Amino acid sequence: MLSCRSLLSRTIRRKKKDPKRIKSNKNIKNVPREQELPNQQQEDEDNEEGFNLKSSAPSHTHGVQPLGNLYLNPGSVNSRNTGLGNLQTLTDELVLEILGLLDATHLGVLACVSKSFYVFSNHEPLWRNLVLDGLNGRFLYDGSWKSTYITACNPLIDFSRVLVSGLKVRDFYSDYLFQSWLCANLEMRPEWLERDNIVRKRGISVEEFVMNFEEPNKPVLLEGCLDNWPASKKWNRDYLVKLCGDVPFAVGPVEMKLEDYFKYSDQVREERPLYLFDPKFAEKVPVLGSEYEVPVYFREDLFSVLGKERPDYRWIIIGPAGSGSSFHIDPNSTSAWNAVIKGSKKWVLFPPDVVPPGVHPSPDGAEVACPVSIIEWFMNFYGASKNWKKRPIECICKAGEVIFVPNGWWHLVINLEDSIAITQNYVSRRNLLNVLDFLKKPNASELVSGTKDRINLHDKFKNAIEASFPGTIEELTLKAEEKQAQQKKVSFWDSVTDSKVGGFKFSF
Repeated sequence: MLSCRSLLSRTIRRKKKDPKRIKSNKNIKNVPREQELPNQQQEDEDNEEGFNLKSSAPSHTHGVQPLGNLYLNPGSVNSRNTGLGNLQTLTDELVLEILGLLDATHLGVLACVSKSFYVFSNHEPLWRNLVLDGLNGRFLYDGSWKSTYITACNPLIDFSRVLVSGLKVRDFYSDYLFQSWLCANLEMRPEWLERDNIVRKRGISVEEFVMNFEEPNKPVLLEGCLDNWPASKKWNRDYLVKLCGDVPFAVGPVEMKLEDYFKYSDQVREERPLYLFDPKFAEKVPVLGSEYEVPVYFREDLFSVLGKERPDYRWIIIGPAGSGSSFHIDPNSTSAWNAVIKGSKKWVLFPPDVVPPGVHPSPDGAEVACPVSIIEWFMNFYGASKNWKKRPIECICKAGEVIFVPNGWWHLVINLEDSIAITQNYVSRRNLLNVLDFLKKPNASELVSGTKDRINLHDKFKNAIEASFPGTIEELTLKAEEKQAQQKKVSFWDSVTDSKVGGFKFSF
């Protein structure tokens, strides 16, 4: 949740030649968002910490303002409270949770009760849930989720003019409702993008990759791995739409044709855009699977011994700027590689023993709570990691580049522009024992993902490895025990020195 203090202490600017300034910390009155505020001196503008709004950012649909503006206007009355009546004591989140139990008809009726209920009942995520839960992917995005729902249910009626205009509500203050709009329309700040401390390599040998990165479980960005991929030259919007035709792809909880998804991604301005993330793309369109190849560093993939019973392991990923994955650890203790074919991605990675700020995993690891969106995490938590002893590994991965994500690493990814990527999770000898240990945990049925048989996956995988590579597990176990014994013999002073090495170390 975006704090009121954050809004009061920072400047929000529209990205235009003559930016519209919203100053929460001084001289802001009940000024409509469309109205120009007085220009400040250039020196102030250079020294202030500020946010840029996207050039296409609209004013908030219903005129909602951050709560801090009410505190600076003591004569105003929050119409949010007067319109809710006895329900005003509930938090905005709880009001929306209750409204989320209603169907479209009742939301429409409730919107007529008061201006306050009008604003809450038109909250876009409510209508997004109605579309995704009720229409099963049979929709064409129509500029807003409410418009999409109504158009899908009443195709002969044109509601666009009514919905686009919207009702502006005077003196409605809510941090919760405002932050959703704000996060959907903020540009990434330069300081969020400038830190790049990942190791970059080009043309290294497999042996060097294994010794310097896979064995010590460290991330690396590899250049030049995609140079011979047909996908690098062919995969653009027109080619993919023509190639895939009416084939549906997994997009969040629904399936959509690529053409329909691209129409959505062109129009959408929301805090958590839908992300196309399909694990069966190569089976659905075999040509897609033939137009890329696994980089030489990742070709030992031991899960392949399971054949068709192996867990999901490869995905095509397509999304607009602002889409991405909040903090997670990749499934089944696997390592991963992610290759950007078009666009670019910002990565933030924390080592396995460092939980990112704002992230709350359950003790058994079965659940991970990250209650804020990606942009809101950057606004409220990114700065906290700057002075940590174990700082995150960060980079921007551009088209033609591949990032190696070691097993167990926390990572967040956000697309900086319209992007297309391929990612695969794999098991090599370096993390085979980790995967086997993970698959036999007492709560494995809750932790294992990507397969229908979660309970028996450990036994199936172990038996298949022993049949295909006899003695491998025993050999790796012996080496691990020897390594552990050597580490226990390290002197006190050596351990102190080692603790200072790599002050920063480091699933979509």
